[in-house]
Amino acid sequence: MVSASAPCQSAAVHFLFSMERRPDRAGARGNLQIPRCACVHRHHGLLMVPPLSVSIVACNEERNLPRCLASVAGLAAELIVMDSGSTDATRQIAADAGARVIHQDWLGYRDQKNAALAHCTQPWVLALDADEELSPALRAEIEGFFEGGDSGRFHGASFPRKVWFLGRWITHGDWYPDRKLRLVRREGARWAGSPEHDFLEVPGPVRRLHADLHHFSFPDTATYLRKITVFADEYLKRELAAGRRWSLAGNLTRPLWRFFRGYVLRRGFLDGFPGLWIAVGITFQTFVRHSRTYEHAAARRQPDEGARSTAASAPAPR
Repeated sequence: MVSASAPCQSAAVHFLFSMERRPDRAGARGNLQIPRCACVHRHHGLLMVPPLSVSIVACNEERNLPRCLASVAGLAAELIVMDSGSTDATRQIAADAGARVIHQDWLGYRDQKNAALAHCTQPWVLALDADEELSPALRAEIEGFFEGGDSGRFHGASFPRKVWFLGRWITHGDWYPDRKLRLVRREGARWAGSPEHDFLEVPGPVRRLHADLHHFSFPDTATYLRKITVFADEYLKRELAAGRRWSLAGNLTRPLWRFFRGYVLRRGFLDGFPGLWIAVGITFQTFVRHSRTYEHAAARRQPDEGARSTAASAPAPR
């Protein structure tokens, strides 16, 4: 744990984080050195560590967590990692970085993050996922947020999130700018939304920052495809709870609209083939999601006896 009063080896110690690296395999354990204490030297003296807790939820994130922790090293007075039962080196990596590691059985995205928020003790909280990292520019903006006194005028700060996918940063389409509120005054803040699409809420004004939060959510296309089923299941639960029925028109037009919006109106085509893949992937995801209510109704039907008899008397195929 890093405290505001923790001594540094020298007044000229800097946290060296001045270059955006290509994240080909960065993040694997051993590739990143995570300093436990860092001071930022400025021309007018040392920048004190802000009254900030960094909150991270994780499970089996030994590949991503070192990168996330390195990006916030020395930035906060408190580092919380809430683990839901990792079987890899996640807990040890967090402990080695000076984090307070807390076990909590999985409650769902929204409720797990609220549980982590409840363990934070500093007036401000920076909430991150293990597969995210602060870009150097965003880290500098957050430091400036506290240095310039914005923490006294605002209840939070939002910033765009940029995804690394298929070997490039995605800067158009439905995935960008994907602005997120992640820096919040702890008092009055809470995670809201649906289980798979959660977001932070605060009771006051929010400052808009401009630098990017980096997101390494999909290391390959298979990861994206696996999540389609998870999100479709959650969508079905919401539709059934609301009493909504399947619509053929909706099942056909909504996927087409999502493709047109993301690839044409939001210029996803400027991201090359990855931009096309994302647009088609979202189209397919939307089609699957809206098909789930039809599938749910169809699963309760049974073939009538006439159909069974016809099937039984039909000659076997040669």
